[in-house]
Amino acid sequence: MAYNFSTLFDSNYITRGLALYYSLEKHCADFHLYIVAFDEKCYQVLKKINLSKATIISLTEFEDEELLKVKPARNKAEYCWTSTSSTILYVLEKYKVESCTYIDSDIYFYSSPKPIFDELGSKSILITEHRYSPQYNKEVKSGKYCVQLITFKNDEYGLKALKWWRDRSIEWCFARYEDGKFGDQLYLDDWTERFGGVHVLQHLGGGIASWNVQQYSFINENNRLVGIENKTGKKFDIIFYHFHYLRFFTNGKVELGRRLLSKDVIDIFYKPYIRELEQYKKQVQSLDNTVNSNGLSIRQISWKTPILYLYRKAKGVYNIFDYEEMIAD
Repeated sequence: MAYNFSTLFDSNYITRGLALYYSLEKHCADFHLYIVAFDEKCYQVLKKINLSKATIISLTEFEDEELLKVKPARNKAEYCWTSTSSTILYVLEKYKVESCTYIDSDIYFYSSPKPIFDELGSKSILITEHRYSPQYNKEVKSGKYCVQLITFKNDEYGLKALKWWRDRSIEWCFARYEDGKFGDQLYLDDWTERFGGVHVLQHLGGGIASWNVQQYSFINENNRLVGIENKTGKKFDIIFYHFHYLRFFTNGKVELGRRLLSKDVIDIFYKPYIRELEQYKKQVQSLDNTVNSNGLSIRQISWKTPILYLYRKAKGVYNIFDYEEMIAD
């Protein structure tokens, strides 16, 4: 069975988008990824790379009147969130596929997504939970469900929910909590009651991330990671990890976020992923050396910096490392 995915990113996230594509190519025999390139540099570079199982869609092709109307009032992140539902609808309507699964560009697959779609079965919509570790629970302001991976079938139930979500996202989608809303994400919280045909993913290997990885231990066989185990002893394959909040700075530092990450997590997930991004950065820069392909930004320093350093060191969440150290074998 062919799996159809959509994603969106600009040139600052292009290495992450490529890592996503190649992880799918490695673990999914039959798939197609529809990429909405959110700036012209991204579009031109991706067209040159010629990804055989991807369709590259320019922003000009994608944007419609309703999106363009709200675009000036939203920052870059907010406009991407606003557009998420529209990417799925665009693919369903233009390419007439049976279903489309939106995936964030900073997701990376470690095994086949088949168990996810096997779970969906005859249902029309699939959503994933954050599954927060207790110490990082932000359900009230960020939602029970995460827009990291979300599937809609091209049927009555799927289209009804998708068009409702798109309408709400165009009405209001901002990077702040307000009146029970946050971005495009809190809209999902009542979907199991609001819409028919909704399935909540039960496979714990779909959606491992910095906000929940503390709950799991790793299963190794012959020095190879084969799965993870939760605190009840249930074992499961790792399907994908969500590399949220990974940031690169112009001073040669890389930050992995502000949650507790064990050495195993850093060694198993982050170091190999960052090394792979380095390979794609070289590939991208060989095609256009003006692209800021890892999204480098200036690390902001203020009077609070030493205090935050001491606080995060004490909490064990000072996840800032030398980039060269992270890519070293």
